[in-house]
Amino acid sequence: MPTGALFGRYWEADSPVHRLDPRTKIVGTLLLVIAALCAGSFAALGFLAVCVAGFFILAKVPIHQALRSIAPLSFIIVLTALFNVFYVQGGDVYVDWGWLTISQQGVYLAVFMAVRLTLLLLSGSLLTLTTTSLDITEAMERLLTPLARIGVPAHEFSLVMGIALRFLPQFASEFKTIRTAQLARGAKLATSPVKGGLAGLVSLLVPLFASAFRHADTLSSAMDARCYHGATGRTRLNPLRFARRDAVAFAVLVATLALTIVFGILSVANRRIV
Repeated sequence: MPTGALFGRYWEADSPVHRLDPRTKIVGTLLLVIAALCAGSFAALGFLAVCVAGFFILAKVPIHQALRSIAPLSFIIVLTALFNVFYVQGGDVYVDWGWLTISQQGVYLAVFMAVRLTLLLLSGSLLTLTTTSLDITEAMERLLTPLARIGVPAHEFSLVMGIALRFLPQFASEFKTIRTAQLARGAKLATSPVKGGLAGLVSLLVPLFASAFRHADTLSSAMDARCYHGATGRTRLNPLRFARRDAVAFAVLVATLALTIVFGILSVANRRIV
């Protein structure tokens, strides 16, 4: 068991969420994403946050590990919040320095978008933490099979996505190893690329990209050695099957989406009345 969670890494546990069919979890993740995008108020986002936290508890994934799993993508949340603070104007003005203006509407949207993006990332993280990359690949292939009739390469698309998820934790581990090795050799690496400059960043990225190409070449050689030829003629040891718990989970997720939309509508209506 790894000591820390990372986006794309499987968190092993025996929970009702882990036992769900991976297709149910993929569709459920899409429903949670739609719910986050449809949430039009803090009340709706608060209700959705409680539901997402409940799903993590049901999956037996600690909340602090869930937050650590999205930490590498936190820069997206920070940048989005800063753009809203500096470029959205309206309401009371808190800071007015001529070239820099921070208003009530900008702060409101910054916090709102930060919460929304956090819930989006947590929803995706719940899928990867409770589903192995092989199951995600197979489930995506099964869900995209109807599109294969019109020429969509369902198997190849699913395979590429599964490989990408599989290598995310490995690349993060190798990045840490490369940084430690560079420091052991006397490299002066700052805690941020801005302070360290381009040279410090290149000294880390060049070995990382070289390692990525080496892994890609090894993987392709292994697939050729095993006579990999796509999905044609392949059988599965454990075929995916829906169970009653999948129907219950789907109903709960649909109810979560519906109630999130209702909370948003009611909040907007109350603001108009006030």
